[in-house]
Amino acid sequence: MKMYDTPQPVERYLNVELECDCGRVHYAPIKAINISKGALESLPGYVAEYGYKKPYILCDRITYEIAGKRCEELLKSAGFQPVVLIIRHLGFDEATLGEIVLNKPDDCDLMIGVGTGSITDMLRFSSFKLGLPCFTVATGAPMDGFSASVGIMNVNNLKATMPAHSTEVIIGDTDVLKSAPYRMTIAGFADLVAKLNALNDWHLGVLITGDHYCKKIDELVKAYVNDILGKAEAIKARDPKAIGDVMNALLLTGASISLYGSSRPISGAEHHMSHYWEVLGEQRGKPFAMHGEQVAVGTVMALSVVEELSRLQPDFQKAREAAKQFDYAAWETNIRRTYGNASDAIIDLEKSSGKNDPVLWLKRLDVIEENWAEIRKMLNSVYPAQKLRALLKDLGCPCDPKDIGITESVLKDTFMVCKETRARYTVYQLACDLGVMDVISDKIIAGLKQQNAV
Repeated sequence: MKMYDTPQPVERYLNVELECDCGRVHYAPIKAINISKGALESLPGYVAEYGYKKPYILCDRITYEIAGKRCEELLKSAGFQPVVLIIRHLGFDEATLGEIVLNKPDDCDLMIGVGTGSITDMLRFSSFKLGLPCFTVATGAPMDGFSASVGIMNVNNLKATMPAHSTEVIIGDTDVLKSAPYRMTIAGFADLVAKLNALNDWHLGVLITGDHYCKKIDELVKAYVNDILGKAEAIKARDPKAIGDVMNALLLTGASISLYGSSRPISGAEHHMSHYWEVLGEQRGKPFAMHGEQVAVGTVMALSVVEELSRLQPDFQKAREAAKQFDYAAWETNIRRTYGNASDAIIDLEKSSGKNDPVLWLKRLDVIEENWAEIRKMLNSVYPAQKLRALLKDLGCPCDPKDIGITESVLKDTFMVCKETRARYTVYQLACDLGVMDVISDKIIAGLKQQNAV
């Protein structure tokens, strides 16, 4: 079947192979999505329809009370014998995986996650490692990972993207979702609008490093994000339909990871900032904020860098000299200072990707100089940072570093080293390639200090 020419409802992309002009076959192996009032009651029907008999339910203490207990009751009433694990190791790391594996019944044939981001990630990763299918019951809409085909977990003190299953069935009962803390819904909204920068970063990667590109996936993600931008007031009013729309948009953007084959269309520099803050939060024993909130702040910061670059007339000769003089030893020392016990993973990534290799750096500068007019035009077309900041502020979402406890010194380090968390071209790599990230970040931080925002 041919890939649709125009964006479609999320259901039309599920469990069907779509041949695309981009050269790829897009496929999201999700069988059903039910986002509706009373959707929780449909869980036993899906379990029976797909032939499963021994469900293993994963939740934490809070999500068990919100929906896990009801899932257990519904399944028992339908003749199933579910086993429930209330996860105690909430670091969502190797220990969590061990707890899930050790408590898995030998005859389990289906895993069901009840919760949001971290539980969903651990569900999809652990089910992948155990060779079992999985369902998701969402208790809030704070992020786009429900329908993703990768999982995020802490490995060796660093947030790592791991291969994982896509969940077969996703259930979001709007009676449950609307009762979730408003903060969760706004975090989900923020994770969606972050795509405004992520798509721009993708375009930069296509132009500068030759990344693969799919116009239809680009247009699909953009259409859902623009639709949600127009519903901000309804979301602020806690309208159940608008909250359902947020959930559907999150599912579509998450499913685009499966459709495209990577998270490239939906994750850029703003996520790199969040990943770095998660590393620091892990080391201090307390996260700065929810993922979507961190991404919200990261998106405003990334768009601020975009705007500074759009006004720049680069000194390409100076940039080339900086590339030639790259000091790997000094770089490694700084990585060990800023990443702490996660630094080995960052150094290993650099060894495999060569992001800072002077030869590759110089090649990128040649491409950047040749295409600077087009790049500047691209940068000028991105959503304005202050407009997004005002929108997020009106909704009550963190939008400034101080809102999530990011100090001036941490923000400076973030600007300078967060690109190292992934081997992916973004606006931050562009600023570093041009040798201007130090100056631009100082200018942005000075402006934030004037606003008392850092």
